Amino acid sequence: MRIFLAMAVIGLAGCASSPVPPDWQFNAHGSLKNSVTAYLVGNSKLADVEFARVRTEIASTGRADLLARAELVRCAAQVASLEFNNCEPFQALARDAAAEERAYADYLAGRWAGLNTALLPAQHRAVVAGAGVTLNTIDDPLARLVAAGTLLQAGRLTPDAIAVAIQTASDQGWRRPLLAWLGIAARRAEQSNDKEEIARLQRRIDLISNSGIPVR
Repeated sequence: MRIFLAMAVIGLAGCASSPVPPDWQFNAHGSLKNSVTAYLVGNSKLADVEFARVRTEIASTGRADLLARAELVRCAAQVASLEFNNCEPFQALARDAAAEERAYADYLAGRWAGLNTALLPAQHRAVVAGAGVTLNTIDDPLARLVAAGTLLQAGRLTPDAIAVAIQTASDQGWRRPLLAWLGIAARRAEQSNDKEEIARLQRRIDLISNSGIPVR
C-alpha cells in the first residue's frame, strides 16, 4: 500500500515549510490510509466515510492537484479489486493533475498505447514493457495487485499472474480483491471444464462469503 499512499502524500507531506506539518496533512494521510484499507477488506461504507474526510481536509487547501492524487490512490485500490470505472473522479480533476498522475491514470485504465512509461513508477514501467517482469518481483502487495488488474485490462493476464494475485490478496486478508480474483480463476476453470478446480475455488469463495463479514 505504501507506494500509492506515497503518491498522494508527496504533496501532502512535502509542501510544509516547517519541520512539523499542519494538522490537515496528518488527518488527510490517516483517513486516506483508513479508506483504502476499509475498501480492500470489503467495508465500502467506512471507506466512503474516511475518503469524505480526505476530501474535506484537502479542500481546505484549495489544491485540486492534491485531491486528484488522492482520487488516484482510491482508483488503484479499485483496479486491484477488478472494479474498473476509468477513474472517473480523477478524470474530473485531471486538468489540475501533474503529467505523472495522468500517465498513471492511463496505466490503471489499460490505455497503454502511446503511454509515456518514463512517467510511471519503475515497477509499472516494467509491467508495460513486458520485459520478463513477474508480479512476484513487485514488493508492495497493493502495487502487485494493481499490476495484475492492469494486465487484465490490457489483455496480457497469464494464469501465473492470477495465482500470484490470489495469493497476495489472501496473504493480506483483503477480502474484496480476493473474491474478485477467485472469481476470475473460477471462470478460467469453467472454460477448461476442470470440475475439481471449480469445486476447490468455490469452497474458498464460500468460506469468505460465509465468514459473517460481508463484502459490501
